[in-house]
Amino acid sequence: MSLAAPADLLAGHPATAYFWGRVAGDGTVHRDHLTVTTNDEDAAETISRIVGGDVDHDTTSREYAHDTDLTKTEDEYTVEVTSDDLFGTSGSLGLPVDGRGNYRFAAFADHRRDLLRGLLEGCGTICFKSSSGTVGISFVHDDDELLELVQQLIDDCPVDAACGDLSATSSGGYWFGVDDDVAADFGMWLYEGTEDTGLFAPSRRRKLVQSLDQATDVDFDRSQFDQ
Repeated sequence: MSLAAPADLLAGHPATAYFWGRVAGDGTVHRDHLTVTTNDEDAAETISRIVGGDVDHDTTSREYAHDTDLTKTEDEYTVEVTSDDLFGTSGSLGLPVDGRGNYRFAAFADHRRDLLRGLLEGCGTICFKSSSGTVGISFVHDDDELLELVQQLIDDCPVDAACGDLSATSSGGYWFGVDDDVAADFGMWLYEGTEDTGLFAPSRRRKLVQSLDQATDVDFDRSQFDQ
């Protein structure tokens, strides 16, 4: 599909909001370049169209957490953006950060849904909780201040989606979850209309749809996702 995106990546726009959500969620940022990596080829192609970069395909292997004798091989797609001064204030690639490196997302306030979707796909998970029959949505990141900002963004969204407190992970990072009784509504709101914009990872949306199908007491009409 043809994806419209402004030349200035700091301009308020659905595509730039989604892109910076992905960068903040799982991007690697250096002085002169940044990379965004995903195992979803379609999402990588979308990101590349937003920034005009190429997609590099590779495979990666990792050990299973419960059996290190077994490994899992996955496709990995990387989009890289280069600039002489990525942290500069001029040009279209200056990062939306303050002097301490903290993200400033005020320019994307009118596109909160796209920003949150990028953040979820970058550092979040969607699952079905068989023990409770509910949809589970959580965010995990090494930066607790970023997760606190995500909590604020969720608190300001039009869906009443309460979140739990930040907790430490065993690996030294932090995480929080959207309350189980509102996670389904939050997920449906997050991916509503994505077929028209193309700003989403199809594999992640499929995971949401599967979880909604399995969940009990959820009024879910899959036609809203045109699947």
